[in-house]
Parts: sequence; structure tokens; C-alpha cells
Amino acid sequence: MAAALPSSVTLFIPCLMDVFYPEAARDLVGLLKDLGLKVTYPQAQTCCGQPAFNQGFIKKARVLAERFLTLFDSAECIVCPSGSCTAMVRKHYPEIFSEEPEWLAKAQKTASKIFEVSEFLIQFIPLEKLKASFPYTITYHDACHSNRVLGIFEQPRKLLARVEGLTLIEMESSEACCGFGGLFSQKFPKLSEAIGLEKIRAIQKTGARWVVSNDPGCLMQIQRRLKEQKISIGVKHLVEVLASNPIYENTNRKI
Repeated sequence: MAAALPSSVTLFIPCLMDVFYPEAARDLVGLLKDLGLKVTYPQAQTCCGQPAFNQGFIKKARVLAERFLTLFDSAECIVCPSGSCTAMVRKHYPEIFSEEPEWLAKAQKTASKIFEVSEFLIQFIPLEKLKASFPYTITYHDACHSNRVLGIFEQPRKLLARVEGLTLIEMESSEACCGFGGLFSQKFPKLSEAIGLEKIRAIQKTGARWVVSNDPGCLMQIQRRLKEQKISIGVKHLVEVLASNPIYENTNRKI
């Protein structure tokens, strides 16, 4: 049984989605509104600080973490379409402020109310309310932070199983890294390429028409490698698939 639905949700849209996949962000807003939720979006939001944190620049990450905690302090429930950004807020913010009681309390409070989007939908929305249609074969890539840090694996698959016409073909080692890793792909481009090509081979073996994931960084890496290899497999964020519905395509859907 789904948990009690919050009266409103506040969106945290990751930097990469804002810049490279804004259509997925728009689909997320539309999807949540179609499910009857009041959606708010703080215009002043910026990066969660993960790139700086991963490189050991804790002071710089802390500045962004303070900004985030202040901006989202009044939010009842925060929804984020990225496992890695959700993990940064939930797992690493409390680490950053571990020796500062006042800020630690704020970090723990915020950590308790942020959800990666598939977590949120499974926990709060009755599955029968999802009315998506996507008549294609897809394979699903499990982003590292979603799977290894947040323990997300079944949630996106349960949601995809509700999509009319969709056939999920599992790839080998779906949880294996795509090779992006944020700045990892810039510091170690050859290694990133090799890992990415291994992922592409696993995707191609499935024969799927689309590869789907819940992290914009993974989508960027996979899309780039597919294009380089001239492989005609499309990429989509999970929310784009869940928001796919011929009914909406024939209406002036307002978001």
C-alpha cells in the first residue's frame, strides 16, 4: 500500500538535466501534475555540490550544500530525477556537517525528505494511477549511485512494468558502471571510453530500441558512445517513458 501522499512536492532538477535534457524535466512536471500533485520549483536552485565533493573540495561543496539546505528547508517533500544527486543530499550532506550540530540537524532533516523519482512514485503513488504507453523494446541501465548507494533496483522495473506496450529486455550486468562518473570521464578519458564501450556492447546485445536510465550523466555517456559507434539505439530518461501517453500527445498539455 502506498504511503500517505504529501500535499505538495518540490522539484530539484540536476544541472545536467537542466542543460542537456530539459524535455525530461518538463515531462517530470507534467507527470507529477497528472498524478494530482502540487508541484513547486525553487528558481534559485543550483548544483548540489557533488562534483566538488567527489574531488575533495569539501569547502566548496559545503557552500553549495548550505545554499541547498536553506533553499529547500521549507519543502515538505523533495523529488529529484537523479540517483547521484539524491545520494549527495541524503548520504553526503550529513557527512559534510558531521561536526556541526545545527547544520547536521538541517542536513538530516532534508535527507529524510528527498526521494529519487522512482523511489517517490513507488512509495507514494498507487501503481494503477500510472497511465503510460510506450510500445517499444527497452533495456534499463542501473546508475551506480542509484543502485549501490540508494539500493534502487526494483523500483524503476515495477514502474516500467506498468507501461502499456513496453517490453523490458535486461542487459548483462545492468548495474555495471557506464564510465561517466562526472569528472572521472574528464580525468581518465581513455578508461571512461573503454568502460562506456563495454556498456554499449551489453546494450546492443539486447536488441532493444531504447536504453533507459534515471540519471542524466549516464544518459550523456551512453548517448555519446552510441553516436560515436553509429548505433541507432535511442536514450530516454525514465520519466520520459513514464510520461509517454498518446492521450497527451493529442492535447495541449499544460505544465
